[in-house]
Amino acid sequence: METERNDELQVGVITQTHGIRGEVKVFPTTDDANRFKKLKEVILDTGRERLSMEIEGVKFFKQFVILKFKGYDSINDVEKYKQGKLLVTRDKAVRLKKDEYFVADMIGMRVVTDTGENFGTLKEVLATGANDVYVVSLDDGREVLLPAIRDCVKNIDIDAQVMEIHVMDGLL
Repeated sequence: METERNDELQVGVITQTHGIRGEVKVFPTTDDANRFKKLKEVILDTGRERLSMEIEGVKFFKQFVILKFKGYDSINDVEKYKQGKLLVTRDKAVRLKKDEYFVADMIGMRVVTDTGENFGTLKEVLATGANDVYVVSLDDGREVLLPAIRDCVKNIDIDAQVMEIHVMDGLL
């Protein structure tokens, strides 16, 4: 089964307005929130429309990023964008290191064991701090949580959309 690659990647979600001068509070969905300092523009997906937004200012507050969009100078201008997703095109995405992947490219990939058996489908990636956890949906409907560590995840082939795992003792 071929899966179409998404050429846009989500970097954050607007949670609420910040102050009265048109700033928004963004929950970053990227590994490195500092990337917002280098971003010049983002695509705002409101669910109904997609807008190209030029970033005029970036500040950081706790785990949030405070963004100011050019031309949006009042709380009234941005109030309607709460829960809007902020996207970047793949060409503006962060450069990945070896063995790093965009979550968008992994979701839906087939998971097989190192003995060649079909295991399930990657449904979600959870960032836990120490290491990511892969949520795999088994054919019987159950879900299994796999730690994203070398002992468990043997190989990820983005092009073939296959992840090879070793089923560690106590995993099932």
